[in-house]
Amino acid sequence: MADQRLTASLDLMRRMPPDDIESSLTGLIDLYPDGCEELLSSVDQPLKVQVDPESGKEYLLCDYNRDGDSYRSPWTNKYFPEPEEECAVPSPEHRSLEEHANAVFDVYRQLYFEGGVSSVYVFEPPTGGFAMTILIKKVGSGERGLEKGTWDSIHVVHAEEKEGGRYHYKLTSTIMLSMLFGPVNLCGSLTRQVESSPAHPVTSPHQHMINIGSMVEDLEISLRATLEVVYFRNVKNQIDSIRMVGSVAEARATRERQRNMIGGLMSQ
Repeated sequence: MADQRLTASLDLMRRMPPDDIESSLTGLIDLYPDGCEELLSSVDQPLKVQVDPESGKEYLLCDYNRDGDSYRSPWTNKYFPEPEEECAVPSPEHRSLEEHANAVFDVYRQLYFEGGVSSVYVFEPPTGGFAMTILIKKVGSGERGLEKGTWDSIHVVHAEEKEGGRYHYKLTSTIMLSMLFGPVNLCGSLTRQVESSPAHPVTSPHQHMINIGSMVEDLEISLRATLEVVYFRNVKNQIDSIRMVGSVAEARATRERQRNMIGGLMSQ
């Protein structure tokens, strides 16, 4: 019964508007409090920003750096607000990889988003190997009539070590996009998964970042193009079907040219 309620809850969340995920999830947890932890860990929410009081840098909050009501900063490896009990932190090896990944994706964020906030967290999953969560958030406004636009990227990578020092990577990426133009709010989300098993062995964190970075870059570009086609081009097509763009005279002239062209081809 509990599994059925959880499945139904997740199915319901997939049908809710992306810009209302937080309020929808809160209401669902009120109805099904026993599934609170499962819902919080399974439902992707718009990313929130917090400031590390020691480094002064912003970082992103998610379930992967949360322990109770505290969130671990990737810059100082400390939890804020300070927890009453000791919280889990990555091993020295994983922490070194985490620091390297934060530096790499900070550059990636600047190149592709020209602003925003990024955070990377590395942890050890129960299945072994390592897992990495890459988060990017960009908020923009004031361009081309845009009152507010928000892009949230959530990339979760599971890396499993194989024979000969090779690794198998599984990447699950979710993009949440919201754009407000006056009374019109366009929003949507997409999730895709890809896997890769490079033939060469991995001997350093830098090689991990080459493998993971190229996967994230390719999949994020693909998701961005899909969002444009699925959501925004379809909206334009629907609007065009309701009201033509040009004048009636232009539409008649276009149809006349089409008839003349078809007539000329059939007469040959």
